[in-house]
Parts: sequence; structure tokens; C-alpha cells
Amino acid sequence: MQALDALLNRVSVPRLVDPAPTPEQREVMFAAAMRAPDHGQLRPWRFLTVEGQARHRMGELLAEAARLNDPQAPEAVVEKALNGPLRAPLVVVVIARLQEHFKIPKSEQLLAAGCAAHGILLAAYAQGVGGVWRTGELSYSPHVAKGLGLEDGEEVIGFLYLGTPQKEARTAAKVETAEFVSEWSGQ
Repeated sequence: MQALDALLNRVSVPRLVDPAPTPEQREVMFAAAMRAPDHGQLRPWRFLTVEGQARHRMGELLAEAARLNDPQAPEAVVEKALNGPLRAPLVVVVIARLQEHFKIPKSEQLLAAGCAAHGILLAAYAQGVGGVWRTGELSYSPHVAKGLGLEDGEEVIGFLYLGTPQKEARTAAKVETAEFVSEWSGQ
């Protein structure tokens, strides 16, 4: 697949089934993440892979966080959290590793980690792997961060759900770029 094809046509694929990406496909996806723009070469990211039975434990962790956030949470909310990680055979937790640096602010490091996550999704698409980036309030829960083993200065910025598309991916909508681009004349 040509690079421009991936850049112009990648779409989120929320309905995913087995099999998960192969070890070779994963290596390509994580190698693509390492090419993210990274001022200072800090590599302010890391990734956790969650699959098999670990997805059930992750669901339990998310359900616990939902109950902690709202002890009166409807059972449907808790069930959704519990079953969330089961929507794909592989979940990649994207973690920003924000460091004190004299020249590179944490906001720039956070953006770099987001670019690394996008690199994973682009490489997945280029290899025929379906993927979708999910967040939600539980992504930012201190309970979830602790349960996943995050350290000080680290934060979850998303969960990448990866697997085999259940059906053919939709066609990317064409967006007129003129609505988002304008010239600044210096005035």
C-alpha cells in the first residue's frame, strides 16, 4: 500500500474479530510509532498490549473504576466497562511518558505520543488490520492508571482496539480542505 493511500483513506473500524495482528504486523505497527515527530528524541510514549484473558482483567479494572467514579452507576454502565476490552482481540494501551525538560514542554510530548498512536493506526490500516482509537472518562481514571502500572508522569491517552475487520471498512468521506486552511498575510 502506498503511504498516501493510508494517509488519505484510513478509517476507524469498530467491529473487530479474531485473529489479532500477527507478531510481524505488530512489529511494523510499533516501528511506525517510533517514526512520530519527536523533538529531542525523548520518545515520550510506551505501549501495553492486552489480549486473551488479560482483556477480562482489564474489563474488571474498568468496571471497578466506573463504580469508584459513581457508586450509583447503572449496571449497564458497569457492564459496558467490563465488556469494553472484549470488543477486539488486541488492545494497545497508549501511554504518554511526560518528562521534565528544559526545552520541550509536556504539551509537545503529549502531542508526540498521540502521533505515535496515529502511526500505529496507519500501519495497521496499511496491513489490512482494523483499528479504532477509544478513550472515555475511564481512560483518565487514576484507578485505571494504577491498575495498569503507570508511574508518575505517565498517563493513558487512549486504547487502540486492533483486529480483523468484521466487515469491509467504510470508504473515507472526502472533506474539503479549504474549510480548514487559510492564508495569514501578516496583518
